[in-house]
This record gives sequence, structure tokens and C-alpha cells, in this order.
Amino acid sequence: MYIIPAIDILDKKVVRLREGNYDQATFYDVTLEEMIEKYQSNGTEFVHVIDLNGAKGDFSNQEYLFDIIHKTEMKVQYGGGVRSIEKVKELIDAGVHRVIVGTQAITNPEFLTELSKAICGKQQCSDQVVVAIDVLDEVIKYSGWMESSPIKLMDYVDRCLNLGFFRFLCTDINKDGKLGGAGVDLYKKLLEHSPFIKLIASGGISSMEDIKILHDIKVESCVVGKAIYEGMISIEEIQDWNLKSLISF
Repeated sequence: MYIIPAIDILDKKVVRLREGNYDQATFYDVTLEEMIEKYQSNGTEFVHVIDLNGAKGDFSNQEYLFDIIHKTEMKVQYGGGVRSIEKVKELIDAGVHRVIVGTQAITNPEFLTELSKAICGKQQCSDQVVVAIDVLDEVIKYSGWMESSPIKLMDYVDRCLNLGFFRFLCTDINKDGKLGGAGVDLYKKLLEHSPFIKLIASGGISSMEDIKILHDIKVESCVVGKAIYEGMISIEEIQDWNLKSLISF
């Protein structure tokens, strides 16, 4: 299992939200460039970047983000307001390694079908597109977690799989930003339902012990953000874990 450090950007500043609430934002005195350089110099090759402005339809950060992506050798997993096939293609063309789709995939029944036709080979779907599933008590949430989908969680996973999408970023909203441990029970249910999916865990990870538990239940990778900024998981620990993961892989 691989650890992917997370960097959330709001108005070009590094920030973390609690339970996705923009009014509960913690700003950090560090730039996106500095964070990426710090991770890269410590041997990490993947970074998870969320454009919180983009999530609200404001792409004022985009030129800034693209400039940084072009300068780095890091593989960037990007999310935030990706609501069209054209935007997915634009991001891939700009050098984004993986594009995260969420709200549009839930609210527009044809979006994933059209995206599958435009992007897939099944291996390509898995490598280039990540389907975000934000879950609160097994209910799928969208639009900044303000709306609830009537689609059942496992039915949605099955539909994505049938269209060739195999990599899922699953956030347990109950856990997000609280540093209280990962949503292990939720991830177990998903992997029991579809053992071959590539699952990225997100939300609540606060220690290397949490990461070991996720590794043991066969999660592919996990996103860690606040625990790094708060000093609960060190960059050196991430480097050591990821190096061993690559060697064992």
C-alpha cells in the first residue's frame, strides 16, 4: 500500500477543512511549491492536490496549479470541480497523472458513460480517472457533501466497474479532518463486495498504526493530509513506508 500526501488549495494557499466545511478551514504557512518540493526530496512520487476553489466552480487557481505541475516530476492526482469530459482531457493534457471525478458522475447519469467512451481502455480508466465516493453512514454525498444521492453505494460501485472504472477514492465523511482513525469498516465492506477494485482510502488517518490497518485489509493506497501538518505522521515515516512498499511490490 502506498501513502499519498494530500495538499488542499484555497485561494492559492495550503489549507485543510474539517468535514469539508469551508468555514472550518485551517491555513498553513507553507506554499504548494514548498510542500511538493519537500515530498519530492524525501522520495515520494505521488501527491494528491485538491483545488477547493475549483470544487465551487472557480478555476482562478488553475493557471497557478498547471505551472507547478509542469515544473515537477511528481505524479499529481487532482480533484476539484471536474464536471465535463473536456475538463478531464484538459487536465490530462496539462500533465495531471490522475483526474478525480465526483459530483458530476453522481448527478449526470450519462457522464461516466461518455467519459468511458472518451478515455477508456479499461487499463486507462484505472490509471487516469479516479471515481470519488464521499460517504456518510453509507449514503453517497455530493456537491460539497451538502446533497445526498438516492443511489445505493454498492450499486454505484457496480455501475462504475461495468463502465471500466476500477480506482475509487473513498472518503468517510464521519472521519474526515478529525484525526480519529480511518473508516476501516466502510473500506472492508467495499472490498468484500468487490475485492479487485483499486481503493484509495481518505479521511481520519492519524497515525502509522491506522496505515498498517489499511494495509492489512488490502487497501491500494491512502491519502494523508492533516496528520502530516499536525506532526502526527512525519515525512520520513512516509518515505520509509513507501520505499518498503515499492520494494515489496
